[in-house]
Amino acid sequence: MKILVLVKRVPDTAASIRITGEGASIAQDVEWVMSPYDEMAVEEAVRIKERAGAEVVAVSLAPEGAVSHIRLALEMGADRAVHLVDSQPDRDAWSTAKALAEVVKEEAPDLVLAGRTAVDMDQSFVAPAVAALLGLPFLSSAVKLDLEDGKAVVRRETEGGHEVLEAPLPCVVTAQKGINEPRYPSLKSKIKAKKKKVDTRPAPEFEALVKLETLAYPPQRQAGRILGEGVEAVPELVRVLSEEVKII
Repeated sequence: MKILVLVKRVPDTAASIRITGEGASIAQDVEWVMSPYDEMAVEEAVRIKERAGAEVVAVSLAPEGAVSHIRLALEMGADRAVHLVDSQPDRDAWSTAKALAEVVKEEAPDLVLAGRTAVDMDQSFVAPAVAALLGLPFLSSAVKLDLEDGKAVVRRETEGGHEVLEAPLPCVVTAQKGINEPRYPSLKSKIKAKKKKVDTRPAPEFEALVKLETLAYPPQRQAGRILGEGVEAVPELVRVLSEEVKII
């Protein structure tokens, strides 16, 4: 069995983001990490490998030199990696999906895993788009994954309960929080990862359908004001909500 895991490089959620002068990108001097949901996808692939045997291949589209998140996948237990070096300035989720789909088609895995969403843009678009481009079944937000009798069986949470879905292999599955707890690589695994192959190649370019015009910081929170105390404040509160805030 071959399992291919899509991994993305994102700014650390604890980092302070700075918008650059032109206002359409963020400064690159932040700490970059693998998207947390993708870590869960890598962990799930490695657990399947440890249970039943499989080749695990990590695939990422990232700028030249941006390999720390790819190395992490290898340290966690992936066998090899493909780094699509991205030089397209207007890359969007659609062109990303098309580039990744080419690797998936070439590798012909039995299972494609990815995180439910990337924590930077939070679009949940790329994995289902890859599935659609290749005509593969897609199962989202798995909190449990079993492979049996040539199919993937996924459990996912719903409001007030859960549901169980299945699809024949090959298929694309995204991992949700709760599916596992990603491991911390040991020193031994880090040393072994240095010997693993990273296939570095130029990322294919495709027309972007969405253009990022500008980034902006959230508006500063305005100081609150006290309208009064007790029931005497209710008329003024209603007036403010109706005339100023306009939510009633």
